[in-house]
Amino acid sequence: MATHHLDDKTPHAFWDTTLPPRLTIAPGDTVVFETLEASANQITPESTDDDVAKLSFDPIHPLTGPVAIDGAQPGDTLEVEILDFQHKGWGWNAVLTGFGLLPDDFTKSYLHHYELTGTQCIFRDDIRLPFEPFCGVMGVGPREPGRLGTTPPRENGGNIDIRHLTAGTRVFFPVLIPGANFSCGDCHSAQGDGEVNGTGIETPMSVTLRFKLHKGKPIQELRFITARDKPLTVAGDLGYYVTTAHGPDLFANAQNAIRYMVDYLANEHSMTPEQAYCLCGAAVDLKISEIVDAPNWIVSAYLPLSIFDRFREAMDDFGV
Repeated sequence: MATHHLDDKTPHAFWDTTLPPRLTIAPGDTVVFETLEASANQITPESTDDDVAKLSFDPIHPLTGPVAIDGAQPGDTLEVEILDFQHKGWGWNAVLTGFGLLPDDFTKSYLHHYELTGTQCIFRDDIRLPFEPFCGVMGVGPREPGRLGTTPPRENGGNIDIRHLTAGTRVFFPVLIPGANFSCGDCHSAQGDGEVNGTGIETPMSVTLRFKLHKGKPIQELRFITARDKPLTVAGDLGYYVTTAHGPDLFANAQNAIRYMVDYLANEHSMTPEQAYCLCGAAVDLKISEIVDAPNWIVSAYLPLSIFDRFREAMDDFGV
């Protein structure tokens, strides 16, 4: 079984069935993908809030690929085994005006830089998130003709932002065109379930994947099996601070649960609302806690306490 390497010099920020593969591999081969961060170098370690305000969405989600798998045909399933992620020491997330779960609440652009170590994403000196990397965008060539944007998730995968697609996970995609034509990018060093502010910790990375083909075994959409003997999150060992919101609209409930969490973070942890919103995107997990007792449902927002130094020192000092 061979190992191949693809650089990040010719990314594509779209899906298109006519895009030729950069590489054709045999089932069982491994590919190391070099990927740019989500802005395609519009944001750098030297960037400021003004650079976020000027951000163009045209090159957003620069993807490395496509990779064709020899023998793949519609009706097959492509298995992608996630082997490894290597960051480059830096990442960012931001408030993008008009975007995210709370576009009407946040009208000022804000950029937050992270220093990345071997195991941590440093938000500030006393707030450190675990490094839990994954690809925000993974997908195969689409069934539909024409050029498709990368912002929404689709039948082919796309901008899925599933934070549990970490190393050790096996991901399954329906093959929709001959060769499958797999691409990936938009790597995140950490992200809460929901990516509520519109960004994870956006990071350039090296991604190592192994490919397997399941002939004549179709699936409708993406599926995955998480890594064996690995918890869904490594950040919950000190428990969670949780805000909840109820009502007949799950989207509105999600908005309110995050509003309450932003208020808590700003008031109790000495940060601006913009910083709090970014931290929510990077660390807070939205969950549908209840959806059967009409007319109201419950959405909860889970903040891991272990990311704060103060809770490492005194577990009961967190207020309400």
